[in-house]
Amino acid sequence: MAGKIIADTLETGAGADIATSYVVNGSAKMWINMNGTGTIASRDSLNVSGLTDNGTGNYTYALSSSMSDANYANTAMGNEGDAGDVMIDDNNAVPTSSAIRVQARSYAGGTTADLDYIYHTSHGNLA
Repeated sequence: MAGKIIADTLETGAGADIATSYVVNGSAKMWINMNGTGTIASRDSLNVSGLTDNGTGNYTYALSSSMSDANYANTAMGNEGDAGDVMIDDNNAVPTSSAIRVQARSYAGGTTADLDYIYHTSHGNLA
């Protein structure tokens, strides 16, 4: 049996109203926990249809459902046991609505590195 829930507001247990737009707009539209070493693979994800290894520390996630435009917000972090602190950036890639390209670098030297763990979320509107 399929059904719909249609509501303009939600109510908390304490009786406070919350507009459903906060829930819809504030929810991640994509997230991934991936292994970026060897043969890259998703451990778990939402709205990711494929992964591409573009070279050392450089990855692209294809989205199952596109974003409405390229103006969404990304947050990413990574961990590689002995590489020290790392940062994830967009490798100067122009964002698109259907794919996200990222690059992992060490803070210390700025060199790219394959990471054991990459965690990434995107917030915005789906098409």
